[in-house]
Amino acid sequence: MRMKDYFDPLPVAPNGDKKAKCSACGQVYVTNASSGTSNLRRQIPKCFDIDGPGPAKKQRRAPLDQAMYREMLAISIIKHNYPFRYVEHEETRKLHKFLHGDVKFITRNTAKADALKIYEREKMIIKDKLEKVTGRICLTSDLWSSITTDGFMALTAHYVDENWNLRKKVLNFRVIPPPHSGSILAEHLINFLADCGIEKNFFTITLDNAKYNDILVDRLKGHLRLNNALVCDGDFTHVRCSAHVLNLIVQAGLKAIEGAIEKVRELVKYVRASAARKYKFAECIQILSLQCGKHVRQDIVTRWNSTYLMLDCALAYRRAYTRLALVDSVFKTSLSEEEWARVEIITRLLKPFYEITTLFSGSSYPTSNLYFHHVWRIQLYIEEEMCNADQVISDMAKDMKEKFDKYWKNYSMILSFTVILDPQYKVKLVEYCFSKLNMTFEEREMKLKCIVDGMHKLYDTEYNIQSKTMHDSLIHESSNVGGNTLDEMDGFDTFQSQFKVADNEKSQLTLYLEEQNIDRKVELDVLQYWKENQVRYPKLAIMARDTLSIPITTVASESSFSIRGRVLSKYRTSLLSSNVEALICTRDWLFDLKDENENEMDEDLVEDIEAMIPTFGNF
Repeated sequence: MRMKDYFDPLPVAPNGDKKAKCSACGQVYVTNASSGTSNLRRQIPKCFDIDGPGPAKKQRRAPLDQAMYREMLAISIIKHNYPFRYVEHEETRKLHKFLHGDVKFITRNTAKADALKIYEREKMIIKDKLEKVTGRICLTSDLWSSITTDGFMALTAHYVDENWNLRKKVLNFRVIPPPHSGSILAEHLINFLADCGIEKNFFTITLDNAKYNDILVDRLKGHLRLNNALVCDGDFTHVRCSAHVLNLIVQAGLKAIEGAIEKVRELVKYVRASAARKYKFAECIQILSLQCGKHVRQDIVTRWNSTYLMLDCALAYRRAYTRLALVDSVFKTSLSEEEWARVEIITRLLKPFYEITTLFSGSSYPTSNLYFHHVWRIQLYIEEEMCNADQVISDMAKDMKEKFDKYWKNYSMILSFTVILDPQYKVKLVEYCFSKLNMTFEEREMKLKCIVDGMHKLYDTEYNIQSKTMHDSLIHESSNVGGNTLDEMDGFDTFQSQFKVADNEKSQLTLYLEEQNIDRKVELDVLQYWKENQVRYPKLAIMARDTLSIPITTVASESSFSIRGRVLSKYRTSLLSSNVEALICTRDWLFDLKDENENEMDEDLVEDIEAMIPTFGNF
């Protein structure tokens, strides 16, 4: 590096000092022999892009936008769950200095302040967006206990925006001091609604089946009723989380077959216990040519879906486990053919529950219109298995039916409306589904009437108010026609014509139901259908938009708990609860991303045994 390539010499000063000027920025430096050149060398990367060796002078680099640098640094902390002290890490600072010499380092407190500024800014943006939502806003809420045992309440909003896209936004994630009773939680929830300014737009809230949530909903409805913000007097306010109900149903059935499941669990534990056993099992897989791309999975007892995956993978390697019992004298936990056959039946029985739970858990597409059809599938499936020749499976199905009847004997009315608002199905699907279940004709008719009447009630009281008022006015006016004439029949023609108008003025809901169904073989986006038909059915389209935004599970609030667990991990237990809320909410508002490490826990329970096979060579 030659100094003359970057600095222009100046005339000697009167006091004898030699000086040089930076040819890029004009900064003047003393260049006496006693002064050294370190100050000159530090200046070069500030004003020039150095690209490899050579004397060529480079173009002056653009000055650093320090404000933008700090903003991007704060956003990286928010998105990737970095600790605030990340900005003080020695190598991080070296990297940033290398990229731009003008960078001014910040402390962890400055980084925290920057992140909180972004939170406050985005909070105002979200609040403004929610205030402009023209439709109803639905909520999901759940409680989470941190590693510090603090109880956090998560609240998530769901709505359809002006472009008919389904949106979800985390509204808050706040510490709730104990006790967590229904009345106390309701008080916090009511305050949250007021803070967000969405009380008047509130429609439904989806909660799990904890007892305190019934009290919470009662208190919430009482508050909304006083403020004239309760839809249909609260008939449809409370939506029970379908994923939680499914979990209760399946767990009830698993108790009847826990013996067979425990044996499979022991098989998996044995294989995963040491590297030697894994290699021996991999050898069995290769000899039997069982490579199927599946992994050896260990389940989590409290998560039945992980139990299903464990059983499904175990069946794929059934013959390998049998061979392992022959070649490994220590391996004592083996299943008989009869037990494997039962595991196969159990897995087949659990498969539709797993698929439906996965389908219900979506948050990027409407799920309320999926509810009726799939809950019916579950009921039908359970009733069929109750007649299974295998007494164990039959008992399992009976236990599941008992739990099903406790929560779903009467299907959720508001969620049943949405299948009728699917133009491929309408009321005919409800009639068909009920006809396949084990119920009398009178029971079917009563259930169908209850759903249809409830749908008309919602439409008439909340969406067809103007038409209803016009119709009532017409009837009132017609009752006075002809009253002042001598001939009693003089006003009959006018009277009759006005009633014909009233009779022929069918509601949009009635016209829609009478219209021919769309072929169900045609791929259809329900939200897109109502967007395209809002001119034909303007009021009914609004009702469809609102009901299709109802989430049928609390997964949207639950799914980001893993993110929150990483924000408030064992390494960050001193993080203030207000900072936790700021980081969690801002990440959701800016990126709407799932946790990049959400499957980390599952990965600890999965072994890719087949990946070990190539290390053996040929046998």
